[in-house]
Amino acid sequence: MRILVTGGGGFLGTAVSNALIARGDTVIAFDTHFPEVRNTSPDRYVRVPGDITDMAALAQTVLTHKPQSVIHCAAIVGVLSSIGSPNNIVRINVEGSVNVFEAMRIGGIKRCIHISSEEAYGAFRTDRIDETHPLEPVLPYGICKATVEQLGRTYRDLHGLEVINLRTSWVYGPALPRDRIPRNLVMAALEGRPLHIPHGADTAIDHTWVDDWVEAVLAALDHDKHRYDVYNISSGQACTVTELAQIVSELIPGAQLSVGAGLYRHGNQIELVKKGALDISRAEAELGWKPKYDIRRGLAAYVEQMRTSTQHSVD
Repeated sequence: MRILVTGGGGFLGTAVSNALIARGDTVIAFDTHFPEVRNTSPDRYVRVPGDITDMAALAQTVLTHKPQSVIHCAAIVGVLSSIGSPNNIVRINVEGSVNVFEAMRIGGIKRCIHISSEEAYGAFRTDRIDETHPLEPVLPYGICKATVEQLGRTYRDLHGLEVINLRTSWVYGPALPRDRIPRNLVMAALEGRPLHIPHGADTAIDHTWVDDWVEAVLAALDHDKHRYDVYNISSGQACTVTELAQIVSELIPGAQLSVGAGLYRHGNQIELVKKGALDISRAEAELGWKPKYDIRRGLAAYVEQMRTSTQHSVD
């Protein structure tokens, strides 16, 4: 299968591209930049430099490389980024997504796996929510994700596109580039630095190990006939920031980690709305997907991979 991966040079796009190539698919990775590593699979990994706000470039890519499906990862990611530049996030996340849908229409591509977010829900009304929870996003990032979901439904009704939305929750792994939990906790502990997070003891968040996320994307891509156009993708469990720090401290003896009272804040600035666990029973039942990593096992894998990469860089 030939798959167009928008945002193919980013954290999530790279992870899913590697998995597709490993199983024998051909990836057309479309992004503004790519990791500076040698392409070991030039026949099955085609890098196309480009921006999803450039409709002509997207259409040319589709018509030239003829992908059969799309995995749409490209976006400005994160609450702080969306607040700092709301005009830019609308231009890229919303207008860029419309360009992706238009390119699919022009190229006759029917299926798109859109990487959405739990931010589309806004404040969780209960400690565990499923896909029927109202969409009440409160900040530009979540508002844009909810908007793209609805635009996908418009393209479904008008043009027969199948846009499947995966509402993911705080995906983490060694390649995550942003200063965010659990990355900053793991890095501080491995480097022997004390780290105090001023707020967060009262916030519970559902974190998703990147390998589980990749398997969910592939399951949605391969599923024969979708009865639903949205699935929660996460570990299915929430832990507080304090519990997160405690687990990291147990995995890395001597870690000096602490968390202050109150709700977690993005960049120590913007207070999180109420979070919790995502009910993932729909994805389990419909896609046959189930996460293999709870937070402890995921963090253990994270620490081990970071230690291994550090050792290799030293060697």
